[in-house]
Amino acid sequence: MDAGDLLYDVGAIAAYGAVGLLLMAVGYAMVDLLTPGRLHELIWDQRNANAALLLSSNMLAVAIIVVTAIRSSYDGLGEGLVSSGVYGLLGIVLMAVCFVVIDVCTPGRLGDLVTDHERHPAAWVGASSHISVALIVAAAVS
Repeated sequence: MDAGDLLYDVGAIAAYGAVGLLLMAVGYAMVDLLTPGRLHELIWDQRNANAALLLSSNMLAVAIIVVTAIRSSYDGLGEGLVSSGVYGLLGIVLMAVCFVVIDVCTPGRLGDLVTDHERHPAAWVGASSHISVALIVAAAVS
């Protein structure tokens, strides 16, 4: 491998990493928007396990989608970055839709239940829905 190839590969890795980090930030913002309160306060100040579980599952779900999108991306770097970003955004939107559908179909407000200080099974439902949607999107991408 010559220095030019190495430099190109390092640049490509950095670009895909930036797309992944941006998508994770968007995923964080989506969870923050759909749940009452501020996530940084709920998780880091109040040590809310339900909110941490929901956010953790979202971060894992976004990573599943991004990894699959990168592995399945087009040959060209530019096209690969765009397709990875688009698939990642689509996955985040679908996770949000799933969260809202579960919220409508269950008693109480899912966001309120997830941010309750006492452990609540609804947090596991929300978390598993994130991973499930991610796996569906990842399978569709591949």
